[in-house]
Amino acid sequence: MLELLRQRRSVRVFKPHQVEAEKMKLLAEALLRAPTSRNLQPCTFVMIQERQILDQLANAKPHGTTFFSSAPLAVVIAADPAISDVWIEDTAVAATVMQLVAEGLGLKSCWAQLRSRQHNDLISASEYVRSLAALPEGMEVPMVIAVGYADEKKTGHPASSLRTEKIHQERFTI
Repeated sequence: MLELLRQRRSVRVFKPHQVEAEKMKLLAEALLRAPTSRNLQPCTFVMIQERQILDQLANAKPHGTTFFSSAPLAVVIAADPAISDVWIEDTAVAATVMQLVAEGLGLKSCWAQLRSRQHNDLISASEYVRSLAALPEGMEVPMVIAVGYADEKKTGHPASSLRTEKIHQERFTI
């Protein structure tokens, strides 16, 4: 697992190859196995391969989603806040688990954060994606993950770039 973290990088340019059905099944299983608070399971996931919708996802917010135009797969991660008060945390855990499984399968990914962002002056990015994914009213979409085969080379961050001063023993120290 640590080796996956060492090599993982956000990739924003993808090859036009589809993600194989078997790998999609494994990604789906990873999403469903992700831990949730009190096992309330407030999350719902929509896996999108339709090019027209992927192109629309590229416009989910003014900045930071254009890479969906080259991605062969998007995973919409949504939750029902009425089910759990920690739905944000649960969606973040599911996203992270899925991204690490994707890495282990030879896929790359990039997280697009939508929560508290606008699509335009009229609707939020979450509302926009909820509509594209045909999710019911009340569902929140805090993020969407692009997944596919990288068409850019990025190596993992070197150990020397880690901010070791962020780790403290017993108590925070300056």
